[in-house]
Amino acid sequence: MTVRDPTATPRLGDDRDPGDRDPDPGDRDRDRDDDRDGDRDDTLAAEPPGDRERREPEVSSEPVRLHKLLAQAGVASRRASEELITEGRVEVDGLVVTELGTKVDPQTAVVRVDGARVPVGDRNRRHVYVIVHKPRGVISSMWDDEGRPDIPSLLPVKLARRTRLFHVGRLDQDTEGLLLLTDDGELTHRLTHPSFEVSKTYIAEVPGPVAKETVATVRGGVVVDGRTVAVERFRVVAATKNRAMVEITVHEGRKHVVRDLLDVSGMPVRRLVRVKLGPLALGDLPPGEYRELASAEVGTLYDLVGL
Repeated sequence: MTVRDPTATPRLGDDRDPGDRDPDPGDRDRDRDDDRDGDRDDTLAAEPPGDRERREPEVSSEPVRLHKLLAQAGVASRRASEELITEGRVEVDGLVVTELGTKVDPQTAVVRVDGARVPVGDRNRRHVYVIVHKPRGVISSMWDDEGRPDIPSLLPVKLARRTRLFHVGRLDQDTEGLLLLTDDGELTHRLTHPSFEVSKTYIAEVPGPVAKETVATVRGGVVVDGRTVAVERFRVVAATKNRAMVEITVHEGRKHVVRDLLDVSGMPVRRLVRVKLGPLALGDLPPGEYRELASAEVGTLYDLVGL
């Protein structure tokens, strides 16, 4: 897949009619989200009632041979993993391991190949990590009582039926873009907790032109509802006489914080797309589509939040 520059101006023709993909509530056994409005940002999805009957199995901490662990994590075949080890390209807990047959605890070991973090764990509970391009009009919910298009309506049945699939934060109904889904509860918690300050980058269409003074003001932080919202990055990426496309990166996840921030700054939002979450980029993933994360991408998330 050719990844487009995440700062590139979104194509206004990318919208698709979410009504064409209405979910069938009777065809899925999955999460019921307690939030009916579906537009609170960065709130952990509630555990569905059905999960009380389907708990994850206890995790074994039995040591596993390193080459086998690498193969299970999808790094390479067992033989190729052995070669990685003997070539000194594998680290465990900060130490280079070259001896074949070395065993490690998959639940505690920090494994890296060529410096890149490799998430490892019990093969019986390998987690799912998926990003979806949420179109406008879709509710950031794993279930909607009103029958509106929701997140599972964008997924194949096999994924939609996973009972512990969380959406990491939210996008309001009119906001498009990157939404991360996973059944990794600890990673979800850390990515959404304010103390980890995970960045979110958006492209917004606003009236143009945008004055240089406005750019400087936004970069200095904007007061929204009595609190100053720190802006990590703000720039104009495209402009015409009547409109502008601006890129903004913030750490906060309060409801409508980006829309409110830009509105307070004299730039009412006409369209808003989230293009990055931490190190993850939306790239050229079309609206309404999804893709699974590569092992290296999951590793960058683990490093980001200290797992």
